[in-house]
Amino acid sequence: MNKATPLAVKAVVIDLDGTLLDTAPDLADAAMAMAADLGLPPIMQDEVKTYIGNGVSRLVKRVLTRDMQADPAPELFAQALPIYERHYAEWVSRKSRPFPGVVDGLKAFKAMGLRVACITNKAERFTHPLLKDTGLFDYFELILSGDSLPERKPSPLPLLHACQVFGIAPAELLLIGDSLNDTQAARAAGCPVFCVPYGYNRGRPVAELDLDAVVPSLVEASKLVVKA
Repeated sequence: MNKATPLAVKAVVIDLDGTLLDTAPDLADAAMAMAADLGLPPIMQDEVKTYIGNGVSRLVKRVLTRDMQADPAPELFAQALPIYERHYAEWVSRKSRPFPGVVDGLKAFKAMGLRVACITNKAERFTHPLLKDTGLFDYFELILSGDSLPERKPSPLPLLHACQVFGIAPAELLLIGDSLNDTQAARAAGCPVFCVPYGYNRGRPVAELDLDAVVPSLVEASKLVVKA
């Protein structure tokens, strides 16, 4: 699993939900409120946590159906999505916090002279307030949200776009994430990828994924890279 380290790169791109920030409490609160508003059975945070990772629309569909892949009735989804988004916009950073080692890891990457970006499938109207409220916004010179480009992870497009912005080859950009979406995007783009084990990989261990290293934290990740 672990390739030769240190890995020589010029940029580090980091996922948001489950990698930088523990956003599950706020996502779950919005899901529970939506379920209550719609008269659905209650849902607990631990279950919502397994539904995170493919954007708000899929999260809402999973809460409505209690299934990873099923689609609810279109009229129910059309009713539910704005309810969820209203609750989440209100609570987006109420309980969300950086995971241990995140701030020190970001500082370490910056101190190395690496370019640092955040790429998430979360919509920009949630991404920017969340990063600002948690004090992380200024660490990133590029922030790509789920609606910034025509495609989002697991498409390689956001990673290739970051390479273009930074003027580097895909092999020189490291993605750090927490899920299958991240590893699929990285492999499709030709980028190395690390995963943290504490995030939201649909309840599955990240060690099962096609990746270059499992890193306990961003601080530990910073010890495995050098500036190319």
